[in-house]
Amino acid sequence: MVADIFPRDASRSERTAFNGLQSIELFAGAGGLGLGFSLTGVGHQAVVEWSKHACETLRTNKRQGIEPIAHWADVTEGDVRNFSFAGFEGLDLVTGGPPCQPFSMGGKHQGFLDDRDMFPQAVRAVREVKPRAFVFENVRGLTRAAFYNYFNYIQLQLEFPSLQAKVGEEWLDHLARLEQHKTKGGKSEYHIVTRLVNAANYGVPQKRERVFIVGFRADVHRPWNFPEPTHSSDALIHDQWITGNYWETHKVSKRQRPERPAKMEKKFAELEKVDPSALLLPWQTVRDAISDLPDPEKALKNSVQAHKFQPGAKSYPGHTGSPMDEPAKALKAGGHGVPGGENMLRRPDGSIRYFTVRECARIQTFPDEFIFDGTWGEVMRQLGNAVPVKLAQSVAESVCELLRSQ
Repeated sequence: MVADIFPRDASRSERTAFNGLQSIELFAGAGGLGLGFSLTGVGHQAVVEWSKHACETLRTNKRQGIEPIAHWADVTEGDVRNFSFAGFEGLDLVTGGPPCQPFSMGGKHQGFLDDRDMFPQAVRAVREVKPRAFVFENVRGLTRAAFYNYFNYIQLQLEFPSLQAKVGEEWLDHLARLEQHKTKGGKSEYHIVTRLVNAANYGVPQKRERVFIVGFRADVHRPWNFPEPTHSSDALIHDQWITGNYWETHKVSKRQRPERPAKMEKKFAELEKVDPSALLLPWQTVRDAISDLPDPEKALKNSVQAHKFQPGAKSYPGHTGSPMDEPAKALKAGGHGVPGGENMLRRPDGSIRYFTVRECARIQTFPDEFIFDGTWGEVMRQLGNAVPVKLAQSVAESVCELLRSQ
């Protein structure tokens, strides 16, 4: 039984009754990362999120008894900078996706100059909670050359969280101090692994590249590496163009199939020589994700929750929608409402339409019973910011396996 280290006070929800690994979920959003960990048997003793719509999404699913979110602590709505970690020291995990706008390829790229950068709060959580492990997720833009020094700064702060910046100290000066501490043999408080991954390689029907920062407290003495991919593009190509199993499974007649890409003949020749048993699982495609849903533009009766046609989709250069027979392009949140082609379906005949909320949820691997709060644009923002549940679960299973072995 986990020790009752969570004082009951008005500033925080009461702890949940859960006997497994325990975590704090920060910057929870619509709950993708949190769901991935919960599906691995982790109980969230605090859930913090500032967006009122995302908070209501989490509350709605908790009220509806949607598993496993029904067992989460009540969400704390507000700025994490005002959240107290008192009473949570020694918890198993801290997880979350610090707001990514400062580093997003679609944002203003202000990084550490942007007051929306919440990595300082992620570091504070690690410093004050001292969890056995942490998992943070962010956008690929964090690894851009322009942010290289700051990305290094984030990692060093997480490696030595107790070596805080002094009052008024510039971040570059603090970085230099951390570098000196490390190079003179300072003992790591956390062992850090970072990895840029494509969600499609883990069974998500979406080409979504994200950075994970995973750390284990120094007293957790077991080797660990980021989980290996389970799915591949080569396996999908083999399924589509070498065996044809993909088209047969989806009952797509030869007449309805796209033409075999002539520019890929060299790849086809290579794959014809490969033993299929040596391949990973095929990438999941948009068709794999949504083919059993009725066409929302044509269906007269549509009983699928949140599967409503949204008019107004337009194609323009660089934003032409996601092909049916590939993983979707990365869903985007958009700084000023729903963006263009990333959130559209491009049918085999070239026609386009917006993905419905339910289709986007499928692409982000949320369960079908999951309910999202807010207007269509607001829900798309939640989904565009979310961690795919299946990717989160892959990481969670590997991290939790190590923690449970201690």
